[in-house]
Amino acid sequence: MWKILVGLFGQMMDTTVIYCDNQSCIKLFENLVFHDRSKHIDIRYHHLHGCVVKRIMMLLYISTEEQDVDILTKALSNGMFEFHRDRIRVTDNPFLGEREC
Repeated sequence: MWKILVGLFGQMMDTTVIYCDNQSCIKLFENLVFHDRSKHIDIRYHHLHGCVVKRIMMLLYISTEEQDVDILTKALSNGMFEFHRDRIRVTDNPFLGEREC
C-alpha cells in the first residue's frame, strides 16, 4: 500500500500518527516479542508492526480522558461533550438562522 501511495504522489509521505490509550498495544507494536500472550496475533498485525518499524506509522500514547473520538462513540456528560467539541473545533454555523416551523 505504501508503494502505491508514494507512486501516486511522487514523493515520500509524512509519518501517520495514531493516538492510542492502550500502552500495552503500543509496546507490542514497537517490539513484537513472542510469548504466551501474543501467540494469537493475526498476520495483519505483523504488517502494522512492519509499518511502525519502517516509520510509516507511529503510535503515540494519549490518556483516556483526552480521546476526542469519544464524542462520536460514547454518551458523555455536558462538560465532557463541550470539552471534546471545542478540541475538535466544532462551532455553530453563523449562516444558519433560527428555524421556523
